[in-house]
This record gives sequence, structure tokens and C-alpha cells, in this order.
Amino acid sequence: MSGLKIKNYRWLILTLLVSATTINYLDRQILGLLKPSLEIEFTWSETDFAFLVMAFTGAYAVGLISWGWFIDRIGTKPGYVISVAAWSIMGMLHAAARSVTGFGLARIGLGLTESGNVPAGMKTIAEWFPKKERALATGLFNAGTSFGIIIALLIVPWILRNYGWHEVFIITGSVGFIWLLVWIYVYDVPSKHKRLTEEEYNYIHDGQKLDAEAVEEVVKIKWFKLFTYPQTWAFITGKILLDPIYWFFMFWLPSYFASTFKLNMSNLSPELMIIYTMTVLGSVGGGYFSSWLIKRGWPT
Repeated sequence: MSGLKIKNYRWLILTLLVSATTINYLDRQILGLLKPSLEIEFTWSETDFAFLVMAFTGAYAVGLISWGWFIDRIGTKPGYVISVAAWSIMGMLHAAARSVTGFGLARIGLGLTESGNVPAGMKTIAEWFPKKERALATGLFNAGTSFGIIIALLIVPWILRNYGWHEVFIITGSVGFIWLLVWIYVYDVPSKHKRLTEEEYNYIHDGQKLDAEAVEEVVKIKWFKLFTYPQTWAFITGKILLDPIYWFFMFWLPSYFASTFKLNMSNLSPELMIIYTMTVLGSVGGGYFSSWLIKRGWPT
């Protein structure tokens, strides 16, 4: 790709990452918003829906490890292309499901493919942002999760009311292909990007001019050794404490509001939008605050 040099190009790249995460969470949130309608049509029990949630989250956990390995080997640009294309197809295939088993298979496929977003996004941030800006960039990247939910709350009721649940999956699933066209045209790694200024390239690498061909020495360690680092356990503990609450918000909160407060999910829900908007503020604020601390010498 050729063209004029653009200042602060890294923020355009981050905008694409936030957009990818928004689409990622838009697609995965659909089932939770459609639960009140689908459980009537297919006579689902709460146990049936729990199976669908477990199918997605289990596949997602397996996929995270696999995608991390895969993207390290093929790179962020093709890695994102494969992941987004695959999860968009899997999202659309939900429209063909006619049973708990069918939805379960679709959820497994969606979990395996959507899990590529996090390792691809984190690797892209590491490639495009200096260390002192990565916490803020990560916070904005994570804010896309709530943007996706909010957009789902805005468009799903309208599509459901005017067309049907099949069309909800097809329309939302197709959005990823639009993103792919932009990603393929705009993205490349900094060392090869023709629109990246030398000044920004040096800034990304903390002001040091690095040879584009230079390769950092990679130290390989065995998997089990990771569990000897306190940082690993700090991360695991944080996920154990946070994720049960997060996944409840993701999959069960719309249904809880529908059954407890008699919300009609075919209409716009300001109550849910307020809750998910607060998560956007927390994600961006947390990223900004941690970047502020790091700039003042606090350890990660």
C-alpha cells in the first residue's frame, strides 16, 4: 500500500481494533438478547441455555490458546482475516439451527473462532504502541466489548420486530466482512507500512531507530514454568474474580431483566444500556488510570 504519510497512524489502527472487538461482542451477545424469544419457540429450559453458554465459553478457552500460537506464526494481518471471516460465518450459521444441539454446535464454532480477537488485538497493540501507551490502548480495545453490547441493544430489537430472529443472526454476522475490507487495505506491521512516518515509527519503539530486519531474541520456556511466576497467578486470580460477574452480565442479564422486570426485548431497553455504558466508562477510565500510573514509575 502506498500513499501519503499520516501522523499518529497508530490511533487509526487502534480504531480498527476497537471496531473488531465491537463486532466480536455484537455477534456473541445476540443469543443472550434473543433468549426470551427463542426459549419460547424452542421450549428451552434454563439448563438448556446454560449448556449453550458452556459450549461457547469452553470452546473460547480452548481457542485462546490455539489462536495465540497460530497468530504468533502467521502474523496479525492474516490472523485477523481468518478469525473475523470465520466468526462471521459461524455467527450467520446460527440462523440455520433448529434445536439445542444445533445452537450448541454453532456456539462451539463461534467460541473457537471469536477467541482469535484477543491474541490478535494484543499482538497488534504491542507492535504499534510504545510501552507507556499500551495500557490506555488496551483499555480502549477492551471498551469495544461494551460498545458491541450497546449496539446490539440498539439494533437487535428493531431487526427482531421487523424481520425475525433468523435475520438478526444473518445481518449482524455480515458486518464482519465489511470490517475485513478495511483491515486488508489499511493494515501492515510498522516496519513495512508505507504510510507510517519515521518520527512515529521511532516513537513507537521508544525513540530508538530499529532496523526493520532486526529480530528480537526469543527465550523459549516450558508451559509449566509460567506457573512459577507471580504475574501469572495475579492474572489468573483477577480472571477468577472478574469473569463470573462479567459472563453473567454478558449472557444472563438481558434474560434476568426480561423475566424479573417484564422488559420486552423487542423494544429498546434504556435500563440495560445504562448498565453497559458504565462498563465502557470503567474500561476506558481503567486504561487511562493505569497508563497514568505507569508513566509515573509504577510497575505493571
